[in-house]
Amino acid sequence: MNISENCNQSTQPLLSEKLNDCATAIGGRNIFLQILESIRETNSPPLMNKNCELRFARGTIKWSKPIFKDKIDLLNKIRLKNTSGNFFPQQGIKGYKTIINLLRALQPIIFHVLPKNKKDGPGFTFQPFDIVDATTTHINPVFEALFFMSAAQVKKILNTKINK
Repeated sequence: MNISENCNQSTQPLLSEKLNDCATAIGGRNIFLQILESIRETNSPPLMNKNCELRFARGTIKWSKPIFKDKIDLLNKIRLKNTSGNFFPQQGIKGYKTIINLLRALQPIIFHVLPKNKKDGPGFTFQPFDIVDATTTHINPVFEALFFMSAAQVKKILNTKINK
């Protein structure tokens, strides 16, 4: 599901809870929003950094291998066109093998978000995709929020009231 467009009344509280948990793990919403600002201020997509690291004022994001521009462009294209939420392509569609290769290339990557000050929290980890079963793969909402959604939209989601 392209959460940036399909975030409805039932899924927004779950997404808000997930993003707030991540924010708490690094010291709060302000630090989480500082990460977003740092990512948005970079000239080229930070995912393409050869050293697999993005430093921001209050911490770092590290990941296990570099991602090339063609993969980022393809992911963004698929993300924007996807309405079902399932990134796993149906067999026989145009670009099937390309999309499968994208999923295989990005799935093993693990992102570690660590605050500079250990008192802020333990940090958190995530992968680009959530694999549901053999034919169902969703983009991880934390990955999409950090690297693709607008900061204003993430802020709106963070401020969503959670009814428990």
